[in-house]
Amino acid sequence: MSEDNTQYDWQQLVNTLNGLLRLKTTPIGMKMFERASDMEQIPRLRRPKAIHTVDQIVGQASRMGLTVGITADDLVSDQCRTVIGLVPRSKEWLSGDKMNGVWYGTLEDASKHQHCLTTVPAGRYEAMAVSPLTSGRLNPPDICLIYATPGQMILLINGLQYTGFKKFEWSCAGETSCADSWGRALATGEPSLSIPCFAERRYGGVPDDELLMAMPPRFLPIAITGLQQLSKNGLRYPIAPYGVQMDVREGMSASY
Repeated sequence: MSEDNTQYDWQQLVNTLNGLLRLKTTPIGMKMFERASDMEQIPRLRRPKAIHTVDQIVGQASRMGLTVGITADDLVSDQCRTVIGLVPRSKEWLSGDKMNGVWYGTLEDASKHQHCLTTVPAGRYEAMAVSPLTSGRLNPPDICLIYATPGQMILLINGLQYTGFKKFEWSCAGETSCADSWGRALATGEPSLSIPCFAERRYGGVPDDELLMAMPPRFLPIAITGLQQLSKNGLRYPIAPYGVQMDVREGMSASY
């Protein structure tokens, strides 16, 4: 992860984003810390009093508006710890033994799953914190997490592509899809989309209709500028249904 020294006006960015997409869920930031003592200096930081998954910690920020910090000891298993680089990818973890017969029908398939996950390299970080972007407490975060419905998400993607177009190609590991979102974004520094998995929905409180985009902060102003221009062009959220039996020429002439 590269150092980002940009000064962001988080309140303005989030207000503009919400005005364009009408998000239901609080946009949050995630930041890794080389020393837990640095993480503990965050204003109004909460530390868990129970054992959690990272999904729950993220949910406490995005669903409840809390600022929460964790170390490896606060997490229930190495599945969570490994994705955010708090412990290394051990032989036991890579074996997939704990998922064999539950999520996958053979040990070989379970191991393939573990090997495919994009994780933060271990050995550098002791702690992680999440907080609503508007709090400004992570100053800045390593990545922003934005939950959105498919309709909102495709326009967010269109906003990212409005200038400097590139084709996005994302992965789907199935279970442990946090490796496709925050794991991949932290490891690669690129926007990363995921379909939240069973654990994120069961333990993190993610609703059925939401997807997750994780991106380094520098991409957020780009996406918002693109969304603003799309809105000026009449391409905005909510996307009004045109009608499946209407003559399409009038609508198509305006949008295409």
